[in-house]
Amino acid sequence: MRLGFYPKLALTGIMKNKKTYFPYILTSLGMVMMLYIVSFLTYSESVRAMPGGVSVAGFLGLGCFVIGIFSTILLFYTNSFLIRRRKKEFGLYNILGMGKRNLARILIWETLMIAAFSILAGLGCGILFSKIAELVVANILNSDVGFAFEISGAALEMTVCWFAAIFLLILLNALRQIHLAKPIELMHSEAVGEKAPKANWILAFFGVLLLGGAYWLAISIQNPVDAMLWFFVAVIMVILATYLLFIAGSVAFCRILQKKKGYYYKTNHFISISSMVYRMKRNGAGLASICILSTMVLVMISSTSCLYIGREATMRERYPKNMMIEAQKDTETFEEELQQSAKRVLDRYHVTPENEKAYRYLSVGAFMEGSKAIFSRDKVENMNVDYSKIYQCFFLPLSDYNQIMGTDETLASDEAFIYKTRSDEGYAYDSISFENGKTYRVRNLKEKIVGSGIDVASVFSSYFIVLPDMEAVEEIYQIQADIYGENRSEIRSYYGFDLSCDEAVQIEMRDAFYSEFIGAVDAENSGIYVNVECAAAERNDFYALYGGFFCLGIILGIVFICGAVLIMYYKQIIEGYEDQSRFEILQKVGMTKREIKKSINSQILTVFFMPLLLAGLHMAFAFPLIEKMLLLFGVVNTKLLVFVTLGSYGVFAVFYILVYLATSRAYYGIVSGKTSE
Repeated sequence: MRLGFYPKLALTGIMKNKKTYFPYILTSLGMVMMLYIVSFLTYSESVRAMPGGVSVAGFLGLGCFVIGIFSTILLFYTNSFLIRRRKKEFGLYNILGMGKRNLARILIWETLMIAAFSILAGLGCGILFSKIAELVVANILNSDVGFAFEISGAALEMTVCWFAAIFLLILLNALRQIHLAKPIELMHSEAVGEKAPKANWILAFFGVLLLGGAYWLAISIQNPVDAMLWFFVAVIMVILATYLLFIAGSVAFCRILQKKKGYYYKTNHFISISSMVYRMKRNGAGLASICILSTMVLVMISSTSCLYIGREATMRERYPKNMMIEAQKDTETFEEELQQSAKRVLDRYHVTPENEKAYRYLSVGAFMEGSKAIFSRDKVENMNVDYSKIYQCFFLPLSDYNQIMGTDETLASDEAFIYKTRSDEGYAYDSISFENGKTYRVRNLKEKIVGSGIDVASVFSSYFIVLPDMEAVEEIYQIQADIYGENRSEIRSYYGFDLSCDEAVQIEMRDAFYSEFIGAVDAENSGIYVNVECAAAERNDFYALYGGFFCLGIILGIVFICGAVLIMYYKQIIEGYEDQSRFEILQKVGMTKREIKKSINSQILTVFFMPLLLAGLHMAFAFPLIEKMLLLFGVVNTKLLVFVTLGSYGVFAVFYILVYLATSRAYYGIVSGKTSE
């Protein structure tokens, strides 16, 4: 045979099947482009030089891994559609005299052509759009970037190697299928699986049970740490349940519809349900994949958008004052010394502090057994510890509480105020007792202590406990000091205030505060602890953290949307070709094109919107879990999360409908004979 015979035959096969190959090639191109862009941003020195850019690069590095793994799964999945479609053609070649070795050469050339075009064109598009992506990242981080154009050698190398490996594995898998199949099996491959499956009620019930368990986990967990620990367990349960419900449950659902005579014995419903039930196992797997991808898109877009949109409010929750100074020192006059040192720096810069807040507090971790707070380490170090019972306790004297809240509350010597954070419920008991200490009668507080911010960085839920006087706080201090020894917590003095000067001056003042406090310490008092937090100085890193999440969410959201769209498209196209002969027969026996269209709409509407509806149900039950997890990042604005989640679902639903209209039109064109094979 001539040297160019196999390449020409391979190219002819691709062009004749362009309706199925072109989306696959475009997807491969898009995945290559996305991986290069994300890799470019990961390795970019310009991004790393931005304020907080190192954090963003770290997040995007994780994105490279996710995109690479997802690209592998998606291209393998979509390639299975192509091979299924081409098996009949290969079977014909085989019967006409081509051996398996000849077919293998055709597949090798097809794979080489697709791989070469996808990788080269994808890299070209990635290089073209990489600068735009860099500018977007700079805008998210409120930074500037130069106009120099770069090509990352490391990103090129990683992208080419990864996709070369993917296409090699796809080729080996295709060769395996062709090698193992007999010619007659190849010829009749499109008829495989036409036997109507039985409704597997056991698997369907197990799917419902598994999904119910995941939903129960999502709505029953109250502690943010538990939410983080159980989130991935719930995700795995939801994925397994979704596949079981769509594969086994969808068959059972069709059987139920068939038993409803008023619904089933209508022209459009009869044909659509009869057609669907014959291939529901494969159809169900595709629908489940669409549902899972849709849910992943909604979770990522809504949560990362909420983080990004509410980043300023969250930052102010963490840093309620422009300048916050915390220090500890074993002298009774230290709080006064702290404020005097701060005022010397303020006078030096001719700045007047505003909205001042000053108080003393003790922060201790405690394991709660009912109404008893236990400080002993062995309780917390137990491997089977219930993390929902670990609380960070902040103890304040009543005088300081009244001063910062502007109140005139009173407490008896055996009473205490308690405020429980990250929960709509207050403290559940009438009293609280402390290990080796006394018991206090509890009065719940309804308002959080203003201007603190000290609990936001805590991983665990917190109690603010207001005791009658400083002596009571010192008693708790001594209890935990006896238990922890050198690892004890110290009583700290907090002094926070706002400033009206420029942020650059505030950052400069932060360093001046450090110098003032450290310089005031002599050799005898070198054990002083000083921490100065400046909201202006922390803003860049704070924005970088949330901006990194947002970038990652948007990029992965786009990738998963592409995957969902591709699966939708191939599902409709492949099924259209499978149904074409059936509808040709129905037209010959008198069924009109209008009735065909109604039947098609009934079939698509019955099944196609199930993933969207179930994805919405997944999101509704996952919302409490997502809300608890976002609390760990300081997001306390539930209304914003609700708004962003509903908005994300609404936008995605509109997009989903547009995809439905496009794919249903393609399906109708195939089965009605308007589009030739």
